[in-house]
Amino acid sequence: MFLIKGKIMTASVSIYLNSNTDDSSMANWQGNNLVQLIGNDIHIVTNTAADNNDQLLRKIQQAARQIEKLGVKQAQLSGDNWLEHQQWAFALGFTCVGKLTNVEFTGDQALITYLKNKLHVFAWSRDLTNQTPSGLVPETLAKLATEYIKNQAPEHVSIDIVAGEALKKAGWVGIYNVGKGSCNPPCLVTIDYNPTGDVNAPVLASLVGKGITFDSGGYSIKPSAGMFDMKCDMGGAAVVTGALALAIRQGLTKRVKLFLCCAENMISSKAFKLGDILTYKNGVTVEIANTDAEGRLVLADGLMAAGETQSEIIIDAATLTGAAIMATGSEYSALFALDQEIADKVKKSAAAVNEPVWQLPLESWHQEKCSSAFADTANSSTQKGGGAGGASNAAGFLTRFVPNDGKGWLHIDLAAAYNGSGNSLYGAGATGQGIATIANLLNKA
Repeated sequence: MFLIKGKIMTASVSIYLNSNTDDSSMANWQGNNLVQLIGNDIHIVTNTAADNNDQLLRKIQQAARQIEKLGVKQAQLSGDNWLEHQQWAFALGFTCVGKLTNVEFTGDQALITYLKNKLHVFAWSRDLTNQTPSGLVPETLAKLATEYIKNQAPEHVSIDIVAGEALKKAGWVGIYNVGKGSCNPPCLVTIDYNPTGDVNAPVLASLVGKGITFDSGGYSIKPSAGMFDMKCDMGGAAVVTGALALAIRQGLTKRVKLFLCCAENMISSKAFKLGDILTYKNGVTVEIANTDAEGRLVLADGLMAAGETQSEIIIDAATLTGAAIMATGSEYSALFALDQEIADKVKKSAAAVNEPVWQLPLESWHQEKCSSAFADTANSSTQKGGGAGGASNAAGFLTRFVPNDGKGWLHIDLAAAYNGSGNSLYGAGATGQGIATIANLLNKA
């Protein structure tokens, strides 16, 4: 049983976890309710004996969502019985647009600081994803992300940005062509976090984020309903930036590089077209079968840049396919890997921070699923959603651009990164899922 004390509609409500509360106090008309209002108190009532840990955390998050909807502006967790994961579950449920940091944690100072750091990083990433597409254009995304990481450890961060026509000259044809139809120039952002002080230090991990600040679908234009939430298509960039920031706050001591592939997929006389063929730096030729399959085109550049670092781990994160949402729903992130060892590490990391993930099929032959008569591959098929196994086929496309036959590489399709409307677990907007998993992996590797 979780006891919440305080008045509804007040600026702040104190929230207690009280497993010793007399059950007779619940013997009223609300007896079967998860959230119960008794006097000036709010009770979250669960059966801790019957619920496993996942069920209990889910109920706490659902209860927090209900409490936020009552008009509570600030939640203050009080008492000594709240465990770390229970507090975090409450925070995920309670926080929403306008209240992204409105939870005060309880426990010893180390735990409070840990959770507060985590909440503020999630808030930054979620707020970034929720921005309007006219306000958050590619170079603005680059500026905000680089400033945020720089502020975490100014003495250990260096930045490089290649933008506009310079992308074409440098051979980053995916980002350049996806973004060339917009008046807002595309860019490839490289952020090097190197706390070792050694310019020749090995790179532990390279993180690659899809940063499509708005996706109209291009000439394969989306319907209005499908385009409405496409401000979130830079969610991958927000997640990997947040993950690096959180790992730094948690004491990251190894070198990590971050690559953000930023563009706006628009229609104009300069926009790339169906039937165009792109030749990437590694020699792979790609026929454009669908301009709405643009995420994999920009990630290809980011993955090749990551491969140049010879890092032990490469992780890309992207709101890449509707097929992943169809396969896993909106609560799991979909994982893809050719290297089962890295997949198992990420699944273990996700379990440690209670972020739901699910591994979907990926084999080397998936790269043949998008065939072309005119190039090495197409970027998709002409079938709706990329055809059967669309999420795996997209991952298969990416395998053409990773080094060492995919050893150490993992692709995260962020099916759970954003909700167009609120649900029983989250308010509307970005969720931040994936941040804690990647940060935990970086600090455990």
